[in-house]
Amino acid sequence: KSRAYNPRARWKIEAPCMSVLSTSKNAAALVSLNAAALVSLNSLAATIGPAEADRVEPRVTLIGKPGCHLCDDARAVIAMVTAELGEEYVDVSILDDPALHEAYWEQIPVTLVDGVQHDFWRVSADRLRAALQA
Repeated sequence: KSRAYNPRARWKIEAPCMSVLSTSKNAAALVSLNAAALVSLNSLAATIGPAEADRVEPRVTLIGKPGCHLCDDARAVIAMVTAELGEEYVDVSILDDPALHEAYWEQIPVTLVDGVQHDFWRVSADRLRAALQA
């Protein structure tokens, strides 16, 4: 059977995940995973050749994966806002890095601004614009 999209049904599925993350033990594990993911992102950045060493690091990072419709929506918003403000962004797939996959697979798309998690699932153009102008 074909099922129509029901945002409330989706919330019922995702809501337990959020409550599990709210316990202190799981919050500590999530912080540890996010730290591992940042180390992974930094090691990825370290592989850039010397010709590009003088380039300024993009302030916005989109962590997602191919075939993710929410990632496509987030990419469109991020591209619009960064172009408007003269910023750049980098798009990273969780499929290319096990640490990123472990840290973010339930939250993609995840938006980082200056290396700090800013949004997940949905990207607000107004919130992103305000964060980049701060």
